[in-house]
Amino acid sequence: MRTLKLFLILALTLPSSTVLAVQNNSAQNKQQLSVEEIIQRFATAESENKAARNNYTFTQDVDIMTLGEAGSITGRFRRTSEIVYDDIGNRVEKITFFPPSTLSGATISQDDLRDLGGVQPFALSLEDLPRYQVDYVGKERIDELDLYVFEVKPKRIEKGERYFQGRVWVDDQDFQIVKAAGKGVPEDEDNRFPGFESYRENIDGRYWFPTYVYADDILEFKRSSIHVRMIVRYTKYKKFSTDIRLLDEGEVADEEDVKSAEKNKKPEGEKDKKPGESNPPPPKKPVRKP
Repeated sequence: MRTLKLFLILALTLPSSTVLAVQNNSAQNKQQLSVEEIIQRFATAESENKAARNNYTFTQDVDIMTLGEAGSITGRFRRTSEIVYDDIGNRVEKITFFPPSTLSGATISQDDLRDLGGVQPFALSLEDLPRYQVDYVGKERIDELDLYVFEVKPKRIEKGERYFQGRVWVDDQDFQIVKAAGKGVPEDEDNRFPGFESYRENIDGRYWFPTYVYADDILEFKRSSIHVRMIVRYTKYKKFSTDIRLLDEGEVADEEDVKSAEKNKKPEGEKDKKPGESNPPPPKKPVRKP
């Protein structure tokens, strides 16, 4: 809708020939971009996104279910975490809800946990780009967004590493990934991973962060098959700010540093309150904000 509004305003203020020229120039600029240029642009945006997300706190709620006949739930793995910063500015995971797993016929491995942190909220940054083969598929429209579609797979599998394999959808204006669909690799006969879809939303009018991951898949093993459903929500994104300042070796804290530390110091014996579990919002599809 952002583009449409822009042209409506121009139509009211400029001659029709000028509006057509603006439209034609916009279309030509998009056509002039090569596939390599598009990839470089969205990889650059992904690097900025990745760095920015490291400066945000958020809540991650994981719900993995094993299903039986007629979709009945036979077991469950739940884990709610607050991704926050400690008193000295280190980024940490604070688990607030983690009951014992009751999954039927399946266990959560370290590779599953690694996928939750890296593969499913997939970011194809400039740093990661050399590890992947990226092939242009075409264009597609989802809701209000015109998107470039790319097939992504690892160029080679390094032992002990996890990779994304699937497709990504890139906004043709912001050049940022707004959706990914695929799975974590590698797999073997004892370790299978569900195919998933990951959606992002515009945060603070600038960044596209993952907010919702969904999977409903049947994992085929040598002697059995397991129906798995997974929902991951990322909520409460908030940019982290602090008065903490790291001093260089030999530097002495000035008066303002001391005052700030005293102001933020908690009374002796006071403890942080443990947040209660909150109901996550319903899933949202990617929508560009005006």
